[in-house]
Amino acid sequence: MEKFEKVAPVEDFNWDAYENGETQSAVSHEDMEKAYDNTLNKVNDREVVDGTVIAMNKREVVVNIGYKSDGIIPMSEFRYNPDLKVGDTVEVYIENQEDKKGQLVLSHRKARATRSWDRINVALENEEIIKGYIKCRTKGGMIVDVFGIEAFLPGSQIDVKPIRDYDVFVGKTMEFKIVKINQEFRNVVVSHKALIEAELEQQKKEIISKLEKGQVLEGVVKNITSYGVFIDLGGVDGLIHITDLSWGRVSDPHEVVELDQKLNVVILDFDDEKKRIALGLKQLTPHPWDALDPNLKVGDHVKGKVVVMADYGAFIEIAMGVEGLIHVSEMSWSQHLRSAQDFMKVGDEVEAVVLTLDREERKMSLGIKQLKADPWETIEEKYPVGSKHVAKVRNFTNFGVFVEVEEGVDGLIHISDLSWTKKIKHPSEFTQIGADMDVVVLEIDKENRRLSLGHKQLEENPWDVFETVFTVGSVHEGTIIEMLDKGAVVALPYGVEGFATPKHLVKEDGSQAQLDEKLPFKVIEFNKDAKRIILSHSRIFEDAVKAEKKAAKKSNTNSKKEETPIIQNQAASTTLGDIDTLVALKERLEGKKK
Repeated sequence: MEKFEKVAPVEDFNWDAYENGETQSAVSHEDMEKAYDNTLNKVNDREVVDGTVIAMNKREVVVNIGYKSDGIIPMSEFRYNPDLKVGDTVEVYIENQEDKKGQLVLSHRKARATRSWDRINVALENEEIIKGYIKCRTKGGMIVDVFGIEAFLPGSQIDVKPIRDYDVFVGKTMEFKIVKINQEFRNVVVSHKALIEAELEQQKKEIISKLEKGQVLEGVVKNITSYGVFIDLGGVDGLIHITDLSWGRVSDPHEVVELDQKLNVVILDFDDEKKRIALGLKQLTPHPWDALDPNLKVGDHVKGKVVVMADYGAFIEIAMGVEGLIHVSEMSWSQHLRSAQDFMKVGDEVEAVVLTLDREERKMSLGIKQLKADPWETIEEKYPVGSKHVAKVRNFTNFGVFVEVEEGVDGLIHISDLSWTKKIKHPSEFTQIGADMDVVVLEIDKENRRLSLGHKQLEENPWDVFETVFTVGSVHEGTIIEMLDKGAVVALPYGVEGFATPKHLVKEDGSQAQLDEKLPFKVIEFNKDAKRIILSHSRIFEDAVKAEKKAAKKSNTNSKKEETPIIQNQAASTTLGDIDTLVALKERLEGKKK
């Protein structure tokens, strides 16, 4: 505030006239105004000057700038500074030296705005801590009044902890640090978090320097994720992985902890720079395996709940933190490959038998099929050789059909034991998976837990009858149902099939027999054991030609005999008379050999 200048009194002032109320001369009055004006500050409109707060109430602040009158400024322009008091120096903008009421008009807001940009740049350069008033919320953060300029405070820069309610900050005056300025658009970004982090960094260094594995600390739940919980240890964060929250299975960390909860944790591990700290909660309590019944042994029955399912088995929790695995192979006596989901689901209460128990490794295997008797213990009594049963088709192979007589009792029907008459290339031609089949037990392999079964054996072997019907040389009508490189498959009466090679498919006119053509066929070979019938169509007319030639030859021979003189030799006559019979016998014998 400028000092008052000393002014000497007017030497020829008429004090007597003044006392009598007489008007002063023009000259002396002007001199008097001049002398008064010289005692005041010289101010100009639209100028920024410093003033002193001389009085204030809830609505207004009275500021003296050394002018002939004081100015009044609304208290709202000082809301960014709740600590304002009488005697403080403030900057003001002179809007008008004298309004209609002769009042000096001042503005603190405009004064701040006039100087604000320079001050903001200086504050950024010097990393100063400044005060700002939070005016309102906006998308992604808050609007802050800093030196009369609206600055942006991102939501992530309000505090080191996640903010759930932004509205509680509106109307507050807080300290900030300018972190970014866009000179072109005159945008300002401020941060309150930066001030906290600087303070916490020092605290963090002190905390980290004292960390040790196994140390128990108190912390506050800062954040909960699907994989674990972040704990604030007082300036430094640590993570409790979901597997370290409880000895039991935890599907959601919210089941164990809640936000802002205080709890004790133990330090499990940290990296060399101690930036990642692994914490544990379950380690503060004894392991459940240590409290497991010491009398529990292999063969005992236990009850528990299914907590995890996998294709290979199910994990059963028999006590909090104590689990056993039921492998899918221990769920049924059946040897078919099946998924554990076929037997149980998560949440099921089950009873099981302890198969193995390793207290040191804290592992246990369980079984449920052991609750039932093994069907193979009495297999000879229930399924003796020759007994007939109904089985369900479970699987196919190229060589047969796998069926299940009952759970745990499997059998194989070889492809050759499916039908007496049909030539089956693959079992899918005969039946389908899931279908029921009548079977008869042919053989028991108890060691490998497998039955040899048959289906065709339920009927008599028709080849015993076929042997008398399809004799060699007999002729039957047949239909060509399949053409192959090596010949044709021919359907014969009674549902039996025969085979003819290409040379036996030549017709009398020299053409080749075709698919679906119906022709007479002669049986040239019958093999009961191999269930094979060899046929020929061409042999029918070939044999007829041979018979004609033979008959003609015989006729010629008889004519020659009549011309030849009769020799009265009994032995020679007998030999020549029986020659036809011998030839016929020879052909029959050769036919049988063939």
